[in-house]
Amino acid sequence: QVQLVESGGGLVQPGGSLRLSCVASGRIFSIVVMGWYRQAPGKERELVAAITSGGSTNYADSVTGRFTISRDYVKNTVYLQMNSLKPEDTAVYYCNVRLRLTYGSSWLDYWGQGTQVTVSS
Repeated sequence: QVQLVESGGGLVQPGGSLRLSCVASGRIFSIVVMGWYRQAPGKERELVAAITSGGSTNYADSVTGRFTISRDYVKNTVYLQMNSLKPEDTAVYYCNVRLRLTYGSSWLDYWGQGTQVTVSS
């Protein structure tokens, strides 16, 4: 089976920085997209940033210029560097990976357990 393990959340003051990590492990044939979503209380889950196997990135407008997504292809790890954090960035952040388990199989989506990010003074 595939496991996603996230780390790096916590409490930070406005203007501060955090770095999230997510490691995908298990019998993975290939990964096409790795990304981060977030869900604040009372709101729907939203895409924060994603990176493809080719290195293309996509960011939510609200984080563009402040957050940077990167990927270690060897370690099947995705990172989210979050700078200039704002109180409205407070949410549970979820790692998402779209992958294939074997050659020619369907793409599957896997989710991490979520990590809390709280921005508050």
